Amino acid sequence: MLTESDIALLKGKEFAIIGTNSQEKGPQLTPVWIDTDGTNVIFNTSKGRVKHRNILADPNITICIVDSANPYHWISISGVAEMTEEGADAHIDFLAKKYLDQESYPYRGPGEVRVIVKVRPTSRASS
Repeated sequence: MLTESDIALLKGKEFAIIGTNSQEKGPQLTPVWIDTDGTNVIFNTSKGRVKHRNILADPNITICIVDSANPYHWISISGVAEMTEEGADAHIDFLAKKYLDQESYPYRGPGEVRVIVKVRPTSRASS
């Protein structure tokens, strides 16, 4: 479902805004670093954060990415999220290299458990 243009935007350094659903407070929006494997949209978080708790309760999320070079070009992808700890530490280091040009993620807290979130697109919109 991802187009070549979508993949190029996801592989760039754009930030994404993800929307998850909180049963207590309604929609919750969070900026995240973004990635793709060509099929899924991928981001990384820590166990226990609000977005992690929201996805556990309701895995349906929406992601919006705006092209900073042309803010009239954007994509919105909705889908179902799956989470795994496997490879999550290496993935957050990959994202730190991509976004910060640092070899490892500098904001890791003691005892923090990282999680990869893969979103399988079920619908998309773009400009």
